[in-house]
Amino acid sequence: MDTRRSEQAGEASRSGIRAQGGSLAPGRVVGDGRYRLLAQFGVDERAAAHLWRARDGQLKRDVALTLLVGDPADPEAARLARRTLERAAHASKFGHGGVARVLDVLSLGSGVTSSEGLLGVVVAEWTKGSDLVDLVAQRPVAPAAAARMVQALAEAVEHAHQNGLVLGLDHPQRLRLTPNGALKLAFPGPLPEATLRDDVKALGAVLYLLLTGRWALPGGPPAIPAAPLTPQGLVVPPRTLVPAVPPELSSLAVRTIEDGGNGGIRTSSAILRVLGQVADEEERTQLIKAVGEGDEAPADGTLWTTKKPVKDVARRRKLAFGVTVLVVATVVILAWGGLMLINLFQGDSKASGPTINVAAPSSQGAPPPANSAAPPPSSPAQPKIGAAVAPKSAGVYNPEGSGDNSGRAKNTIDGDPGTTWRTDQYQQQLPVLKSGVGIVVSFDNPVNLAQVKITADSPGTKVEIRSADSKNPKLDATKVVGSGDLNGTDTTISLQQPTQSQYFIVWITQLGDDSGGGFISEIGELSFLPAG
Repeated sequence: MDTRRSEQAGEASRSGIRAQGGSLAPGRVVGDGRYRLLAQFGVDERAAAHLWRARDGQLKRDVALTLLVGDPADPEAARLARRTLERAAHASKFGHGGVARVLDVLSLGSGVTSSEGLLGVVVAEWTKGSDLVDLVAQRPVAPAAAARMVQALAEAVEHAHQNGLVLGLDHPQRLRLTPNGALKLAFPGPLPEATLRDDVKALGAVLYLLLTGRWALPGGPPAIPAAPLTPQGLVVPPRTLVPAVPPELSSLAVRTIEDGGNGGIRTSSAILRVLGQVADEEERTQLIKAVGEGDEAPADGTLWTTKKPVKDVARRRKLAFGVTVLVVATVVILAWGGLMLINLFQGDSKASGPTINVAAPSSQGAPPPANSAAPPPSSPAQPKIGAAVAPKSAGVYNPEGSGDNSGRAKNTIDGDPGTTWRTDQYQQQLPVLKSGVGIVVSFDNPVNLAQVKITADSPGTKVEIRSADSKNPKLDATKVVGSGDLNGTDTTISLQQPTQSQYFIVWITQLGDDSGGGFISEIGELSFLPAG
């Protein structure tokens, strides 16, 4: 493996090494004579960083070296190298299974001499396993496996960002796949100008690479083809290249890489949530398939699993609400029954016969004359409501970008409130990032809609009901016909007047608060009630 990776570095990379750092080759000793180079694993040309496996002659162990090659007489190159070394030194205090531990940082005059043609060295523990480039060289990784690999790496990014650290994993040759199937940053050393956003974009690029075998960020290695672009300059979704990729993963990769637009994903926590949903869904699918084969399933149909039950917070809230309503109803019934018994016994103790009212009749309580007209109603009569009409289809409506969790939009009309669709988690409330997001439904034929019932557990969410002339219209081409706030489990929104259309949009204009400090809304079921 090491020899093949050394050969794949290419003549272009080797010529660059000779030009800037002398003859870096296996067997050479660097770092004041302590580290002997064994095999090269890549070149990050953006920072003239050469990635090597080496042998620590003092401690008799293998290490990963990030060699910063350059001319010590070039002040700008020296300044950028110092910045990279400073960031690597800060990372030495960070511990996580997804990042190789930084053991030492060598700079000019402190472990590195000008005669070596190096501006600095980052020394990290060696990561056993395989090279990421070799992993995707033959064929893309299965979507479920790709989700699990990136999930472990995203956990490291989330932990690092909470500590204010940039990891700098936006180059595939800096990553390695461990024997237990997790991705790990094997060659630490972030670029001088790298930001937290660059780490998040790198997660999307790594997912894209695993799903398609192509790299979607600038500065990738020559051994990996670049991701194709649309005429608008956007990255082509992975699902277009590999149809087997689930829509959720394809959308996640593209939206994480995107710089502009209001639909981009900018936090590792949002990535982790989507990856967790995909992993859970895949586990359930594989479990059903295994039982369906019948080879290992018990004869009585009992299914055994060691997987921990998934905590469904929304379902637990709904259960608690239902129990509370049941208790209150029971107390009311008991109190009413007690009052009836008291009245019964009090009536028996009194003399029977009609009650005579000896007080003078009040003019206020007198019945109106027979020929008097009834007063007009104070408000127009409400339309009669018919039985709910099931839509033909449901999809995410987001005219300003790709949809939030598009693959789960069908859960809003499947008849099961326990299966939900939720928006992405946003760090800022609408309409800062986008004007809104919602669900568009279409019917086989136009319906004369009067009410929309929304089953959801997202207090604080504000919605509008909009009618449309097509399945994917522009927002200004739709018409607001009703609005309301989601409070409690079920919310019924009455339209201003019955509206006939084949397409309706449940448009979220304000998200609910998330316990993690962000904003998110979730819908379990939508019911559409026409005028009777």
